[in-house]
Amino acid sequence: MSWYPPKAPRRPGSGPWRAAGKRPFGATWWGKAWVDAIEHRARLDPNRLPRGRTYARTGAVSDLEVHPGEILAAVQGSRAKPYKVTVRVRTYSEKEWAHILSVLASQVGHVAALLDGEMPPAVADDLAGAGIDLLPVTGEVQPRCSCPDWADPCKHSAAVCYLVADTLDADPFLLFLMRGRDRETLFAGLRRRRAAAIEKASGDGGRRPQELAGEAGARGADSRLTGVSERDGGLDARQAWARWAAIPAGAAPPIPAVPMAPAKPARPTVLAVDPPAGSGISTGSLQRLASDAVQRAWELAHGGRSAGLELSDGEDLARRAAATLGPAGAQGELLELASISGVPARDLLKRALAWRDGGREGLFVLLEEWDPPRSLMTSSRGLLGERARVRRNRVTLADRQLRLGRDGQWYPFRRSGPGARSVAWTPDGGPITAVAGDEG
Repeated sequence: MSWYPPKAPRRPGSGPWRAAGKRPFGATWWGKAWVDAIEHRARLDPNRLPRGRTYARTGAVSDLEVHPGEILAAVQGSRAKPYKVTVRVRTYSEKEWAHILSVLASQVGHVAALLDGEMPPAVADDLAGAGIDLLPVTGEVQPRCSCPDWADPCKHSAAVCYLVADTLDADPFLLFLMRGRDRETLFAGLRRRRAAAIEKASGDGGRRPQELAGEAGARGADSRLTGVSERDGGLDARQAWARWAAIPAGAAPPIPAVPMAPAKPARPTVLAVDPPAGSGISTGSLQRLASDAVQRAWELAHGGRSAGLELSDGEDLARRAAATLGPAGAQGELLELASISGVPARDLLKRALAWRDGGREGLFVLLEEWDPPRSLMTSSRGLLGERARVRRNRVTLADRQLRLGRDGQWYPFRRSGPGARSVAWTPDGGPITAVAGDEG
């Protein structure tokens, strides 16, 4: 007969807990960052953490709650009554919170992501750059347990520390709650910051808020935070319907005034998160695509005919490639565009040159041949010399060639490689209009 009491079973209580198993702690970026923080940055006893990690996997932790400045949980140990664990986390001062709100409010991409219930890793990076650690460092985590173990942390409190990673997987905003403010309080602070910025910008020389901020995404995030629109406060749906119902039968409804177009294109907002790894899409390429869309929309707003919306995929690819040329052209952008489109970089460069010099028709004569009326080509040898060879819409002499476009202009090319194949020719300048006497 044993004098020892029977060992109490692991009895998870109510609330979130982890089922027994060896699944790693931290399935999301924030969960993993928390585990890394308690294992390295917070300087907890490295000899006790492994026991806590093992204990956490037994399913003994229950009733885990996160409050401002502390984490509470019940841990079933060897006794019948669960131990009470409190993990205190340093909260931020009012000065620190003011600094945090300034950093977050200045990045509209962060504001938009937070409003969508997401917290991109860049939030922690930007706060760290401003001297504030969102994740705990040395001395900021103090585990306490009601068990008789003198160690700090004991295996019970260490287990709770690891299971916090699971709660952060489900809601990364708990990091702010640990530091002293819940989600609604955080948003209220951001609303005040953004509203003050809009009010200040609106009275700054009549300039538009998004021009001062330099971010196209400011409008959407600010309206969601403050309910303030840069143009008007909107119209209640009942009022709008009442106005429509009041129009006499057969009368034309009033046409609202077209708002003034902005003086210059805005800049797209900074991406809240990078594209997924392995997607083949870079942050830079998405930013350039967004900038291109903004520019074309602005041109349309200022009376542009189409801003290129009628272009085929191949024509639009050449147009975008042409934008990488020039004194400040970025070779890397052209190479990335070639990789994404599947067009060899050398061919894409020629398409870019053709588009830059001749637009759609310049690209057409680069890629296609056509049969112009015989009368147009009869005396075309006079453009390069009597020894020039004429074939369809092309006149060739040595390493020079002229191609007649459907617009009646001649597009110059120069041989850039051996052979007479089309790929051996590179666009060599803008189109030439033949004048009387040139062909006789």
